[in-house]
Amino acid sequence: MNQLLAMRAFVRVVETESFSRAADQLALPRSTVSKLVTDLEAHLGIKLMHRTTRTVTTTAEGSEYYSHAVRLVAEVDMADNAVRGKKLKPRGHLRVDAPALFANRLLIPALPDFHREYPDVTLALGISDRTVNIVGEGVDCAIRAGELRDSTMIARRVFELPYVTCASPSYLERMGAPASPADLRANHVQVGYFFAATGKLEPLIFDKGVDRFEIDECEFSANEGNGHIEMMLAGLGVGQTLRRFVQPYLDSGELVAVLDDWTRPAIPFHIVYPPNRHQSARLKVFVDWILGRFEEERLQA
Repeated sequence: MNQLLAMRAFVRVVETESFSRAADQLALPRSTVSKLVTDLEAHLGIKLMHRTTRTVTTTAEGSEYYSHAVRLVAEVDMADNAVRGKKLKPRGHLRVDAPALFANRLLIPALPDFHREYPDVTLALGISDRTVNIVGEGVDCAIRAGELRDSTMIARRVFELPYVTCASPSYLERMGAPASPADLRANHVQVGYFFAATGKLEPLIFDKGVDRFEIDECEFSANEGNGHIEMMLAGLGVGQTLRRFVQPYLDSGELVAVLDDWTRPAIPFHIVYPPNRHQSARLKVFVDWILGRFEEERLQA
């Protein structure tokens, strides 16, 4: 038995909760992954996993063994990368996921620079506003907007971005500019954003000193950032979005800021990845490149 490979298979099955997904990520047949875990159990003389047709869970002994195995596998990878890094440039494939606005407006325009610096790293970019299962879906790292809920991931802060409340000139000519958040709710049309996974609407938030005003109903809404902006450009109503992504429209006059005396808390962006992958040379250079690329905005935040 190749114990290191068996440990890798076991770690990946635990993290993905699936023999099939683990096999896909390891580029091995499912039967091979299953046999590796079975051989590991036989070698240790203990049962590591409970298997049913639908679920895979660890035993108490399996959970304890995983905590040791995941560190050992990471240390082996670190040793390999330390030696290889002296002779080889980072190479291989990365799967990265990012919200639509970040991907389309910031990341994709910058990728040619990354490719020039690291030509041997290929990249598949998942573009979606949904929160992906990083381990379960075989993602190396993801850009996350907002407060983080998964404490098991390593998170590096990229920057935080401020909001702007705005509408198109055609809407303002038709309806006038709102005088206050209360006027906006009572006499105007709101354009909002809802979360695809839950259908829950993100409220429009207005702060001034100790006062806060929220609008949690919108006549129009979208579950993707670009579509949300397009609704405002089309003159459907007043909405809130991240200033960084609509600054060109504000500069050209296609959108007009309103209620500037009210603010909304800025939103943080992080790059997150599983702890057992932090020694991957290609992932390390990508994370460092992202942080360096947006360092100026991070320092200004």
